[in-house]
Amino acid sequence: MATERILVVDDEETIREIVCSMLTSAKYECRQAGSGMEALALLDSGEEFELMLSDLMMANLDGIGLLERTKERFPDMPVVMVTAVHDISVALAALRNGAYDYLLKPFEREQLLATVRRALENRRLKLENRAYQTNLESQVMARTEQLRRANGQLKEAMTDLERSYDITLEALGGALDLKDAETEGHSRRVTAFTIAIAKAMGLNKDQIKVIARGAFLHDIGKMAIPDRILLKPDKLTPEEVQVMREHCYHGYQMLKRIPFLAEAAEIVYTHQERFDGTGYPRMLKAEQIPLGARIFSVADTLDAITSDRPYRRKQSIEAACKEIQDWSGRQFDPEVVKTFLEMPKSIWDDLRREVAYSTSAK
Repeated sequence: MATERILVVDDEETIREIVCSMLTSAKYECRQAGSGMEALALLDSGEEFELMLSDLMMANLDGIGLLERTKERFPDMPVVMVTAVHDISVALAALRNGAYDYLLKPFEREQLLATVRRALENRRLKLENRAYQTNLESQVMARTEQLRRANGQLKEAMTDLERSYDITLEALGGALDLKDAETEGHSRRVTAFTIAIAKAMGLNKDQIKVIARGAFLHDIGKMAIPDRILLKPDKLTPEEVQVMREHCYHGYQMLKRIPFLAEAAEIVYTHQERFDGTGYPRMLKAEQIPLGARIFSVADTLDAITSDRPYRRKQSIEAACKEIQDWSGRQFDPEVVKTFLEMPKSIWDDLRREVAYSTSAK
């Protein structure tokens, strides 16, 4: 361990010699300065000291002046003031200005050494505490950076997982289109229409994602409907109609166990409900029906009316708007209808073309 170095400042050489002798006998290394200016010169030369003992009353630059300059430039070096009894009030003022302690002349060797040991211990503890704080801050910064990177990796993984889900869902939708040729492209179109209305209503990005998935998968339960009913060219019997209506429940059961699709599953379950409570499967009414399902209902009807079906030719956007307006408050949520009717009519043909182009490009 390196010897601790102490700077002894006093304008009386005899006192400096006595103090240094006491300190040297206790294994401290000492340097002497005969004035405040000489002490500053030593400090400015680059020599390092763990402690400074300074007389209070000196010519040119007294102990208070020396204290002020050293505390500003060497804040880690404690300063002990040495003073006569009649200077006690000045010594107390020095303490208020940052001195660690003071010694009254004349003092005994043990008194001097005890004060020096306390001052050096205080310095050591301060430096250790600062090092601990710096190390702690470094650890916190490093840990924060690790967490930031981990969160980034997790977010990236979740994005990849979400993308994988969407690819899988698109494949399921494509499989349903192949099974039910009558509604080929319907899922993609009605999803695009639903998203457009949801955006016009001011829904946030996360809400729109859920609603879009529910819209795209609304008929997924038809995978569980027997082909003899799903593909029957003739009118369905009442019993067959009842089986067909079960596709809402089947779709819900398929999706609800997947946490990623739990909210979308609610839209699948309720997409055939009506605002006035006359829909199926649970005859929900008004706000009992999820908003996504209420938006989907308008988008679904728009696509049904403006698409060719075996039993009728497609009709115009204007005809679809009139039909939806006529059924506002019965089949449809009036607020959703209001937003829909305020949207530019040209948007629907644009979206239809975009969906057709993206489907043909795959």
